[in-house]
Amino acid sequence: MKLIITSLEQGLIFAILGMGVILTFKVLGESDLSVEGTFPFGAFIFAKFVSMGFNPIASTALAFCLGTLAGLMTSTLFIKLKIKPILAGILTMTMLYSINLRINGKANVPLFNYDSVFDSGSTLIILIVLVIAIKLIIDLFLKTETGYLLVATGDNETLVRSLGVNSNKYKVMGFMLANGLIALSGALMSQYQGFADITMGTGVMVVGLASIIIGDTIKKNASWFKNTSRAIVGATIYKIMGGIAIDLGLAPTDLKAISAFIVIAFIAYNNVALDLFGKASKKEGRELNVKGTKPIKEF
Repeated sequence: MKLIITSLEQGLIFAILGMGVILTFKVLGESDLSVEGTFPFGAFIFAKFVSMGFNPIASTALAFCLGTLAGLMTSTLFIKLKIKPILAGILTMTMLYSINLRINGKANVPLFNYDSVFDSGSTLIILIVLVIAIKLIIDLFLKTETGYLLVATGDNETLVRSLGVNSNKYKVMGFMLANGLIALSGALMSQYQGFADITMGTGVMVVGLASIIIGDTIKKNASWFKNTSRAIVGATIYKIMGGIAIDLGLAPTDLKAISAFIVIAFIAYNNVALDLFGKASKKEGRELNVKGTKPIKEF
């Protein structure tokens, strides 16, 4: 049971990362691979400020604010220098590796002797409140005029430009907000596990993508189930499944292989379900046509 609670808490931390990944991958339709550098960047920023005597809440907020600079770096590379977004993200991730080492001067920073945001109460309750608050803020933001233009930039950039609006401004905004959330997730994870480590970003891209894939599997056609909710549910399910696998006797060293199999299973399920649904729809259309009803268009 303790392992399940731990997995749930980690899932909520990664849900924040998932919401950040959704802003670039789903809202803007761009691939940002700087995640594995931004995640530990947030952790090292937190470690630096809390070790300087800053309040843990202020240190966490600063991790979010400075994390946005990683998004600014990536967006500048592909907008101003015309570098492909995927390569721009990889270059940012590579630069952040050295920057992370420079921030504290070492690859691992213990945080057990410093205060954390989880000291004031139950870790699970604090994370639930924080994740819901972030979700609501993002949902409200996307309903504003700026938010609508951000979404429109991802859906139809040509249309946005035809309105006389600089779409690049909204790309930069989206990347900065996304990387700020990812850095915030890294800062929270460092407090949760008690240290910031240079390798803690390895594989977190898979977690972010798994959150999206698993979340899209649930209530696929429900318009009321927002992308932020899907990220939260997806990340939580993903970490709980990994926790159950370890609880059943698999070694912690097998966790990355387990993670890959979970993602593959959900992708396969989505593809097979979509294929079966498509065949059923076509069959139904042919049956209706035979009965003399109006033909159904195939898209």
